[in-house]
Order: sequence, then C-alpha cells, then structure tokens
Amino acid sequence: MSQPPPPATGEPEPLSENPGTVPPAEPAPSTATTEPHPEPHPEPASAPTKDENPLRSSRTSGAWTGVVVALVLILLLVVFVLQNTDSAPVEFLWLDGNAPVAVLLLIAAAVGMAIAALVGSLRIMQLRRRIKRERRR
Repeated sequence: MSQPPPPATGEPEPLSENPGTVPPAEPAPSTATTEPHPEPHPEPASAPTKDENPLRSSRTSGAWTGVVVALVLILLLVVFVLQNTDSAPVEFLWLDGNAPVAVLLLIAAAVGMAIAALVGSLRIMQLRRRIKRERRR
C-alpha cells in the first residue's frame, strides 16, 4: 500500500524511522468555548408557585396518606389478634383470670404508650416553663 503524497505546504516532511507508519496527527482544536468561570455562589432557584407545580402536596394528600397508613396498621393488628387467640392466665396485684394473649399484649402496649406520653408531656411542660422564665428576663 502506498501513501498519498502529503499536501504541499512548503515545509519539509518529517523523517520517521519506519517508513510505513503514519505520522501522529496534530491534536484537534478544542471545541469548548472560553466562557468565564461561573459565579462562586449562584443564586438559588426560586420555589415553584402554586401554578407552576400542580402535583404539590396538600392537606388532603397528607390526610389520604394517613388513612392508608392507618388502614395497613389496622389490618396488621387484626391479623395479630386472630393469630393469638390462645388464653393465658393473668395475675396482677389482687386480680387474676384468663385472657387472650393478643388482648394482654395490646393492653401492655397501650400502657407503655401512655407512660411514654405522660413522660413526654411532663418534659414539654418543663421546657415551656423554662422558655417563659427566659422571656421575662
């Protein structure tokens, strides 16, 4: 295979050690434009208005999500109760008797939640009193 003659540019052809190789091509000029560097702190994009975002969340969608979550939890609770119908003996202080395991566990969970709510409410009241005292100063 013979190589076509180089275009006449007036410059001598570079000598290469291997006459069958093609000399390396010059790098292509960069196609990137020379734009100034972006600002170090670009302005934040404005929040979409009601007209711009038709799929925004609303109170109704929040309520719907709450209803779906509650429905799933109720279904899980029903399955739990149906699977734990065996009776177990119960003795608490002077009370004794038999009750289904599911009922006993639900009562224990309700009492635990009530205690947590009571402790949380006391802490909230304590913090509110502290804030009122600080505002008076």
